Amino acid sequence: MRHEKPPYATECYIGLGSNLDNPAARLDAALVALDTIPDTNLVRHSSYYRSKPLGPSGQPDYLNAAALLACSLPAPQLLRQLQDIENHQGRVRNGPRWGPRTLDLDILLYGNEIIDEPELVVPHPQIKYRNFVLMPLLELAPGLDLPGLGRAAEWLARVGTAGITKL
Repeated sequence: MRHEKPPYATECYIGLGSNLDNPAARLDAALVALDTIPDTNLVRHSSYYRSKPLGPSGQPDYLNAAALLACSLPAPQLLRQLQDIENHQGRVRNGPRWGPRTLDLDILLYGNEIIDEPELVVPHPQIKYRNFVLMPLLELAPGLDLPGLGRAAEWLARVGTAGITKL
């Protein structure tokens, strides 16, 4: 991990998830790839967490994590970079909603910005309901505020920690 920040860096939190094809290796590779995005540095990442899938039954458990990036890219450009990483790892986008996947990378937070565009909504629209997102985020930033939503810790207290295990 490079620890210097690019000029005019925005703190961006990225959610990582995988439940296919060696999920731990997928997350490891994704973290390496995140640190190679131009004008972006991987500052740190959370532990990995095992969680039950939300979607169709019969799929394997997920591994999830969060990463903090110092980023000087505009959010849409960062999104394209994340999608390139997903595609490189074999992400299939025409499967069932919340179905199994090799890699899922989401922009959870982009500084304190609230973005509501057809291709990108930040904070992530489901962030406040997902313990597998909130727990890794809070590991990175225990006092984190979610723009327009309030304190992440309060949302985690509401949704609870059932079904998720820190590895």
